[in-house]
Amino acid sequence: MDILGVGPLELFFILIIALIVLGPSDMVKAGRTIGKFLRQVVTSSTWRAVTRTSDELRTLPNKLIRDAGLEEDFKEIQEATKKVVPPSLDSDISKWQEDIDTWTTPPAIGKQPPETEISDDDHTSATEDRVEEEES
Repeated sequence: MDILGVGPLELFFILIIALIVLGPSDMVKAGRTIGKFLRQVVTSSTWRAVTRTSDELRTLPNKLIRDAGLEEDFKEIQEATKKVVPPSLDSDISKWQEDIDTWTTPPAIGKQPPETEISDDDHTSATEDRVEEEES
């Protein structure tokens, strides 16, 4: 659960720093002030307009495709490229896409990111390289 790019561990660290800097009594006052400010921001009409505009911008490309009637053309282009691209290249592309997706998509809550597999040969050759570097 990331809020504005701040995860739970970072949030905990920020709270500890705030407790040290502000002290227990001032931290309660600061928390109330921040809470009131956030409530005012979230319930304001400006915030609603911003979120509404953000949602519209997110769905704009799909809406434009539907309005222009390009869905059918888009499907035809996809089918034509499937016919042109050889199956071996298509499988390579999907494998590369999966590899890229594992590094570019954030892991789901509770799941660990996949670790890269290192064969014993790779490990021993890397170890041998380090030993050779140290000896020279």
